Order: sequence, then structure tokens, then C-alpha cells
Amino acid sequence: MYFNSNIKLMRKRRGRTQDDVAFTLKMKRPTLSGYENGVAQPGIQQLIAYSEYFGISIDTLIKVDLSKLRESDLRQLESGFDVFVKGSKLRVLTTTVDSTNTENIELVPEKAKAGYTRGFADPEFVRELPVFQLPFLSPERKYRTFQISGDSMLPIPDGSWVTGEFVQDWSTLKNGEAGIVLTLDEGIVFKIIENRIGKDGKIGLISLNPLYKPYELAVVEIREIWRFIHYISEELPSGEVSPADLAYTLNQLKEDVALIKDRIVTNQQ
Repeated sequence: MYFNSNIKLMRKRRGRTQDDVAFTLKMKRPTLSGYENGVAQPGIQQLIAYSEYFGISIDTLIKVDLSKLRESDLRQLESGFDVFVKGSKLRVLTTTVDSTNTENIELVPEKAKAGYTRGFADPEFVRELPVFQLPFLSPERKYRTFQISGDSMLPIPDGSWVTGEFVQDWSTLKNGEAGIVLTLDEGIVFKIIENRIGKDGKIGLISLNPLYKPYELAVVEIREIWRFIHYISEELPSGEVSPADLAYTLNQLKEDVALIKDRIVTNQQ
């Protein structure tokens, strides 16, 4: 738990004394001092009071070591963009830098994908990933490269290396954008994204290969999203379309047309 160090950090960042905060929260200063020093444990009412005072969720105050966040993340947190409060704003990312303090592009190869699902927030795990730099990418943004597997995103070949830009605010995702999505259940998937967060709190995931049906995920199931930037592959994308692909696409078109007809008839009634 990081509650004691977090409330002390956030108080100092606001330029407030213990007396100031104690007065506002209607508690005795020695009690507040005990919370900050870790010698006393707050009850639920005190946790709620601190959460409302800082505009930060109880989960964040307890579970996230705020001293490890980048300054830009802390500023977002102080502005009220807490992932547990807003659902889609603040994303805490574990990252690495080179000797010049420039953020690396970490590589997540196929053999590390299962481990990444569990260790994406573990600094020790991320530190062990291979790293590289691409000089034509913006130094102001964070990138990571994942090796994809399977044929669901053909014509992008199996085994390609896909680089994504870290997305903090998922509401900025546009329909039709490609992205790498990390969930604890599905693992790492590379899909076309349909943003339905504002509508029903979900994201639709669509494959380029029509043999794979679209599906949806609730945002609470998602841990990271990386907006597609480019991919690297040793293979040329195939321009051929198999008879099976054509047949599947034709059937999908028939189903879509039938659905549209049904809606038209319903609206006319």
C-alpha cells in the first residue's frame, strides 16, 4: 500500500501544510500526521475524504506508487484525469530510457508476449526487454513494438513487428484506426478499432482478414492500447485472395443486406 506516501506527496505538491489539510478534512493534525507516517491506518470515511480532497480515487491512492509517475502523468492526475475515476484518461506506463534520458522503444517478441500480459507494469520485466531507437519518430511520444502472430490481420504477415504509440486517453481513438490492445484475458491482439466508449463503454475489435468475426471488449478488460504507426516484415504482403475468403465475404454481404432490409421494413411499419 502506498497511501501514506501518496497523500504526503500530493499535499506537498499542492503547497499545503498538515494543518491546512487537517482543517479542511475536519480531523486532528496528529491523526493526519499518523496517516502520512504510516503509524495509523485510515478508516473508510477518511479514505473517502482524501479521495475527494485530491480528486483521486481510493484505488489509485492505495495501489499506485505516485512517486514513480512521470511529471506529465502527475499533472494529468492533479487535473482530475484518473483512470479509476474517469475510466479512460490516465494511463500509468512502465518504460525505460537510454543513457541520454531518451525513451526507448521496447521490443515484445512472440516468446515474451505471455510474460508481458503479466509483467507489463513490472519495471523489472520491462527492463529486460530488448530496446532500440527510430530517429524518424517523435521524441515527445512513447512507442513500443510487438511481434504479431497468426493471419487475422492479413495482408500484414504472421511474425511482423508492429510499432504502436501509447494512447493515454482512449476516447481519442478514431473508428477505423488500427491498434495493439492488451487485455489480461485475451493477451496482446492487433486489430482495427471501433470506439464505442462513449456509447456503451466498449471497444469493437475487427480483423482485416474477413475469416475472423469482429468482437467487442469492455474497457475495464483492457490494460493498454497502442495506436498503430508502422510494421516491419521480411515478407511481402500477398495480393492474392483465396476462394474461401471471397465466399466468406459474399456471405457477410448477404447477411448485411438482409439486416438492412429488415430495419427498413421495421421503420416503415
